[in-house]
Amino acid sequence: MYVRFPLSLRNAEDLLHERGIDTCHETVKHWVERFGTYFACKVRKRRSEGMRQSPQWQWHLSEVFVKIRGKTHYP
Repeated sequence: MYVRFPLSLRNAEDLLHERGIDTCHETVKHWVERFGTYFACKVRKRRSEGMRQSPQWQWHLSEVFVKIRGKTHYP
């Protein structure tokens, strides 16, 4: 939950304690250091896959202008 929501380590410790898991905020810190990047990558991947399925993800390029030696050219 610490990776998904902006919680402090002590808030995450309190949430776990309410659910019956007795830990220290240092343990939560070690979990975040060890597994945080893995979960963040999974969340980003899932979001990007969802965006690709929507029709708004596609875009088309209609015009291109190229600047060569300070002059703008239309190919």
